[in-house]
Amino acid sequence: YFKISKLALAFAIIHSKPASKSCKEYTEHLAKIVSEKDFGWKLKVEALEAEVLRLRQELLLNKICPRFCLENGASAEDLLVQECTYPMSYSSQLEDSGCDVSSDYAFDSLGIASDFHQSEHNLDTSKYCLEIVTPLNLCCTNKEEPLTASVQFLQHLLEIRKLSEIGILQADFTKLENDSFTICSSVSQLLDGLTVFYNSPKFPVSDVLTEAICVLVSLIADTKLSNHVLKKCFKKLEEFKKKLIQIILRNSSTNRFQALHAVSQMLVLLGRNNILRNSLISLLLSEVHQFAEQLWQAHQIQAMYDVTQYENIFSLFMILEQLLQNEMEESNTSSSEYDREGKTKFLKNLDQIILHLSDEFPLFSLYLWRVSVLLNSAQIQ
Repeated sequence: YFKISKLALAFAIIHSKPASKSCKEYTEHLAKIVSEKDFGWKLKVEALEAEVLRLRQELLLNKICPRFCLENGASAEDLLVQECTYPMSYSSQLEDSGCDVSSDYAFDSLGIASDFHQSEHNLDTSKYCLEIVTPLNLCCTNKEEPLTASVQFLQHLLEIRKLSEIGILQADFTKLENDSFTICSSVSQLLDGLTVFYNSPKFPVSDVLTEAICVLVSLIADTKLSNHVLKKCFKKLEEFKKKLIQIILRNSSTNRFQALHAVSQMLVLLGRNNILRNSLISLLLSEVHQFAEQLWQAHQIQAMYDVTQYENIFSLFMILEQLLQNEMEESNTSSSEYDREGKTKFLKNLDQIILHLSDEFPLFSLYLWRVSVLLNSAQIQ
């Protein structure tokens, strides 16, 4: 039946084609028209799906905190509402020269160091960032609209959590257990938006993306909400970390160092969480060990190696050192239970690799040795 249908379609195109066009040209013209219609329907479907998710987010927030019922009997209107925006200033930000000219906090190259610290300050009980009906006043492009919706939803969850913790609001976060789809979809949308940005970052960073980074880190740092997020979205977070690592390794643009720095700091921030840090260390050890073996093999037969990846691998070294140092400073034995097999595999033949590469690649060998020292120190501690 399918073959007969294709044959009938071919005859129909041949009989109806204009004299000025060949069959191939006319078929391509018809295919373009059909694909444009399909694309239009896809856009409509995506818009409707986004609207459904927004309504689910609003419904879930109202289930958690119906009409913002207050402990002290005051009305919801008595809350002094302010928008949770992070003031940005890029007046002094220059285009990336490929060189780090500052020793300031690592996020300064993105212009959001002070903003992230500001988001962690204690709540002023006279002012609360709580407005669910009115969206945050963030200017964004059409590509950033889905990201903005997720940022707003997750930010409201954080603010309700803070207000309920100090006794201002009554909130039932057990509702999150019954609506895993909404929280998963929101976090997934947030991670997808950040992945798109890190794949081709544009500086200065927009307010929406700055907000997204701060909300994601705050969400993971929150002791109660992070349990829900990690339980339901752990696989997505793992994929996100793997994508960030690959973005670092595969970036071949000439002036890429500001972008690599931004991705590296995102991974360091994610590593603040013990569970995420353990799996992240395992991923980084695996990538570094794999490249070390490839470099050793190429050196043995005097073959060519990927110079770009060689340059980028040092970003992974720096992330690894930071995470291992953080783990040692915490002195928490439960946090050091990362993949023992991965650690053993990394240390296997490491001395031999360092010995053979030390003359040709002294800096790479030095970083390998430093990571091995940190691994052994963590185990001894």
